[in-house]
Parts: sequence; C-alpha cells; structure tokens
Amino acid sequence: MTSAAPPQLTGHARGLDQLVALAAARPLSPATDHFYFLRHGQTPRNALRIYQSYDEPLSPLGLEQAALAAGVLAREPIRTIVCSDARRAFDTAHAVAAPHRLTPVAREVLRERHFGCLVGTSSIDIDWACAPEGGETLPQFVDRKRAALDAALREPAPVLVVAHGGTLYVLAALLGVPVDAAVLGNAQPLRFERQEGGRWTVRALRAADGSVAALA
Repeated sequence: MTSAAPPQLTGHARGLDQLVALAAARPLSPATDHFYFLRHGQTPRNALRIYQSYDEPLSPLGLEQAALAAGVLAREPIRTIVCSDARRAFDTAHAVAAPHRLTPVAREVLRERHFGCLVGTSSIDIDWACAPEGGETLPQFVDRKRAALDAALREPAPVLVVAHGGTLYVLAALLGVPVDAAVLGNAQPLRFERQEGGRWTVRALRAADGSVAALA
C-alpha cells in the first residue's frame, strides 16, 4: 500500500492538525477493500453543542435520522455491524441492523473520546489537543481508536462501524482521507473504498431519490 498524504479535516475545531499527525504516524491498513461507517443520530446535546456522556439518548430528530439511514443501508450487502456501546450509537446501530436481521456487536472501546471534567459544558470551542482533567489525552484517544477500528475491520466483511464524530476524524486520518461537511453529519451513511494503488476514498450514500441520507 502506498503511503497517503495527511488528510485535510475541515472545520473550526482546534487541535485537528495534532490529531491528523498522531494518526498518520501509524496509519491503518485494513485487509478489506471497502467498508461502511455511520455516525450516530443527533442527540439533544449535539444540537446544543455540549460535551456529552456515554448514556445520552437520541433526540426525536436523531431517531428519524437513524430510520432514514437504515433505509439507505438496507440496500448494501452488510455482513457485520460493530458499534460503540454508548447509547446513541447502540440505538442507531440497532435501527440500521433490523433490515439485515443482524445483531450489532457492541464494544466499549469504540466510544467517543472521554472529555472528563468538560462533560456537561459547551463544546463550541472544542480543542482536540486539550488534556481535560479526568479524561483522555489526544494520544490516548487516537491509540484507542486505532486499535478499536483495526479490530472492527477484521470482522467478516463487509463491515459497518457505527460510532461517533471523533471516531470518524481518527478513521479518516488513519486512512489518509480528507473529510468535509458532506460526510460529517449525524447518521450520514458512508462507504470507504480502497482504490487502485492503495489510496482510500469516502463517499456519502444517498437515498433512492438521490437525496443525501442525513437530515438537517
């Protein structure tokens, strides 16, 4: 596999360059040539831009987003679903799993970064490079996600990973894939695919009518 250039992760969050550097230093080389990823549906604290705990539920909009994503992913030949055991990802994964008659494999190591003392406070000025008291440092988080994603993508393929926004940032950096607003939305189904030469790409899957799966 050829080495990939560091991806550009768009957005206003600080510390993303450090996240990219940490992930790119030890990139991921999945044996599979494609897989799927789904960020969980929206939660009340997502909407308010507040650091949330693992038991935050989906909002009514988040439940609707999960149902829409399930319809899109029902057309894909998914064999295994691996998810974070955090409530918002766990519930999203089960909604998506129903059409496939699969039981998601829930793993604690796929949870979002633990922000310690920041949980319950505003995340508008999030700095991924911070080291919050009682939480994970950025290197700890990237290392955990690298191991968790490597294990998930060793499951029988094609695999769908249902997790979090932070997971998606790390995953993109591990594969050298640029990401932008088109793929960062809540419950937006994504297909990652290895191209000739080893380069990875990502695209948002669309509903049957051609619309992007995620709701605003």
